[in-house]
Amino acid sequence: MRVWPIMGVLALAVWGFGAAAQEAADGVAPEGATPVGTAAAPDLASAQAAKEAGRPMEAQEWMIAAAHPEAVRAGARVLRGGGTAADAMVAAQAVLGLVEPQSSGLGGGAFLVWYDAQSGQVTTLDGRETAPLAATPRLFQNVDGSPMGFWEAVVGGRSVGVPGTPALLEAAHRRWGRANWPSLFTDAERLAREGFRVSPRMADSIAADAERLSRHPATAAYFLPEGEPLAEGALLTNPAYAESIRILAREGAAPFYTGAIAADVVAAVRRASNPGLLSAMDMALYQVKERAAVCVPYRGHEVCGMGSPSSGGLTVGQILGLSEPFDLAALGPQSAEAWRIIGDASRLAFADRGRYMADSDFVPVPVKGLLDKDYLARRAELLRGDDALADVAPGQPEFDHALNWADDNAVELPSTSHISVVDRYGNALSMTTTIENGFGSRVMARGFLLNNELTDFSFRSHWDGAPVANRVAPGKRPRSSMAPTIVLRDGKPVLVLGSPGGSRIIGYVAKTIIAHLDWEMDVQAAVSLPHLVNRFGPYDLENEGLRAPLEALGYEVRVGAMTSGLHAISAQGGRFLGGADPRREGLAYGE
Repeated sequence: MRVWPIMGVLALAVWGFGAAAQEAADGVAPEGATPVGTAAAPDLASAQAAKEAGRPMEAQEWMIAAAHPEAVRAGARVLRGGGTAADAMVAAQAVLGLVEPQSSGLGGGAFLVWYDAQSGQVTTLDGRETAPLAATPRLFQNVDGSPMGFWEAVVGGRSVGVPGTPALLEAAHRRWGRANWPSLFTDAERLAREGFRVSPRMADSIAADAERLSRHPATAAYFLPEGEPLAEGALLTNPAYAESIRILAREGAAPFYTGAIAADVVAAVRRASNPGLLSAMDMALYQVKERAAVCVPYRGHEVCGMGSPSSGGLTVGQILGLSEPFDLAALGPQSAEAWRIIGDASRLAFADRGRYMADSDFVPVPVKGLLDKDYLARRAELLRGDDALADVAPGQPEFDHALNWADDNAVELPSTSHISVVDRYGNALSMTTTIENGFGSRVMARGFLLNNELTDFSFRSHWDGAPVANRVAPGKRPRSSMAPTIVLRDGKPVLVLGSPGGSRIIGYVAKTIIAHLDWEMDVQAAVSLPHLVNRFGPYDLENEGLRAPLEALGYEVRVGAMTSGLHAISAQGGRFLGGADPRREGLAYGE
């Protein structure tokens, strides 16, 4: 495992940025850097028209799909100017943290999957938040040992982990960037200084969460000026964010973890209502980690995703592995039988997820056992009935260590954002990024919201005498469902995708892969296909279409809106096709 430490007071001189990144931090383009700042911002009218028509965006050289038009515009400008997928991601994320602050930003974390065209290798970077060194397994328990109420734990400083996004941006740029580092932040800084229009989604989110946002003065002043939620179309500036972006562009990520920004983040957490345990030492010791990619075979393809502390790659892999013995292509997307197989495969995978998956730096995760062909074949035999499985329990995969874990029921609510990019050099990037719940902890510092990622841990440390793998521990990273994914065929990317949506992310991604590979839908159709997700027994449906047939199979069915934000890019026939989720305001754009 490879790590990139943000070395603070202990070893700042050893850290540096590397020669090229240091020159970029000084405002000088490193040798060979691309001057992306001179590229014109693209007109996104064609992308908007494609999305409204329900057809994929087409391109020949490069493409980006992200959750807000301004983020797409920033990333596209970088790609147009010759930047890489990593460069475009940095520019897009810097803008997303401003225009979609309820979902991701500098105060959160991310997982990144990278396909390198030169080497043909898939690399994953873990920018997940970490628990403070002072945290204990009882962080979210009452005096009597009972779990706190969810919102009691979320709002305030207690739920804040060390943010990983700034360090991840820098690590990705240092490895795969070509552009001048400061030039990647010009769009975000300009929008923060001159103002941007509040989108319908952002306005609705603020109005729905106004009471919790009002509990912290800085947050309330920004989102609820004069006590009223910001209205759709309002021009909003954020001078504090502009200054944070300027510091990041000028000096890299180090000040975020050891300088004035770090000090303000720690102070905001400790002074908040429901104060947290975050310290200067926690910030200084943060590390981005390179993890082994989780790659599974499916229908002649290789589906590669993120390993622990994400459960996304493993659980998506299990769903596909359990479904592969069945002819889903012949059944088709309107078949209740197809969705019985997919739904119960998901239930079996989620049962294993709840027991075995957590931060592998702290607990042994049986990755090989969970994806073993014989193990999945035995579990798939459970799917050969005619009705919904009555009961679902974790399996017994081969384990490197004989451990007895208790089942976990940690809550992971929908929020988050996703960026998919392919560049002119043949590289591909899939990154899912989050502050966890909408508006995170509701604590704001330096113009950005801080995460509530620690509530992705189990609030219980034990169950019936057995420890929970995903319990809180000092320095540990909470389990996540984020599932950035790159699908390969003959060693080349053919599909790049991911989504927000809490624990439903896994179902959204698996559905889209099946729709594209089994049902031969283009990426826009696959992304737009109504959601049917089963995690724990009840079947969640986006519309009434298959309600009666699934109920006839024995499922409890719940119908309602689902907050996905799928962004997918396929490569076929020498061209790229992009799809943007119609449920959100993002776009896919390329040239």
